[in-house]
Amino acid sequence: MKAKLLLSVLALAATSAFAQYPSRAVTLVVGFAPGGGTDTVARVVQRPLGERLGQQVVVDNKPGAGGNIATDMTAKSAPDGQLVMLANVGSLTVAPHLVKDLPYNPLRDLAPVSMGVIFPNLVVVHASVPANSLAEFIKLAKENPGKYTYGSSGIGGAGHLAGELLKMMASIDIVHVPFKGGGPAMQAMLGGQIHAYMATPVAAGPHVRAGKAKALATTGPQRDPLTPDVPTVAESGYPGYQATNWYAFVVAGRTPRAIVERLNRDIVATLKDPQVIGLLRKQGVEPQPGTPEELAKFMKSEYETWGRVVKEAKIQVQ
Repeated sequence: MKAKLLLSVLALAATSAFAQYPSRAVTLVVGFAPGGGTDTVARVVQRPLGERLGQQVVVDNKPGAGGNIATDMTAKSAPDGQLVMLANVGSLTVAPHLVKDLPYNPLRDLAPVSMGVIFPNLVVVHASVPANSLAEFIKLAKENPGKYTYGSSGIGGAGHLAGELLKMMASIDIVHVPFKGGGPAMQAMLGGQIHAYMATPVAAGPHVRAGKAKALATTGPQRDPLTPDVPTVAESGYPGYQATNWYAFVVAGRTPRAIVERLNRDIVATLKDPQVIGLLRKQGVEPQPGTPEELAKFMKSEYETWGRVVKEAKIQVQ
């Protein structure tokens, strides 16, 4: 009898909480400084999402440790849906394999809400590199082990992992050169200090069109709309290759299902808004709203994929 009464009280409390949700402004946490890719996406969805929720959405930047600080904060936040995080591939699926004693488990301590956006990298090389296709570049790398270099925006980032996966699948020896951000890496490639760079289509596009760099392949599962003439790595002889950047909406792991479903409904509607789609595509990212179950399945798959890459490539935080 007591057990039934307790369950009834809990159910009533959950129903009451959902009926009042959101009861105040919703915080949308970003694990990076203003001006970056994640922050830009958050600010595009901020106002239209708030209109659907019926409360203001406030973007809160909590930079540090590649997004891990903000992710840990989200995992430990009150499970009431008032704090939502737009998290990235690194803190959700890579950090657990790189960071010893990470204070959160993304698959256990976070509740998936919806995928946000997804976008590939481009394999670009300096104009002087004698290769006009990925196959030609890989041939050069095989003929000259250790000679060719590729840059990324940092160790453990999406670009670094995309390069390591290519090295593994193509059985080539190219040297990774990490930089403190995408800007310095791009400038190094344009200046000829490195041969190749895993760049975003938006960042690389102007330099490719100007003839300062050559785009050899895109790392996504299909060709990117911004570079429709550039084949995928999979098309170029490595079926199954996929290394995408993505940002997803998550909340604390104990958040009631009713609140997760409400958030999912409004986030999905926001990401399907034609104006939002247009603004996001101008940034080179593709909205990819989905169900919590789809995101959970995708996170688990990415977790396993990048865990294997980190282990086999012996990637370490320096």
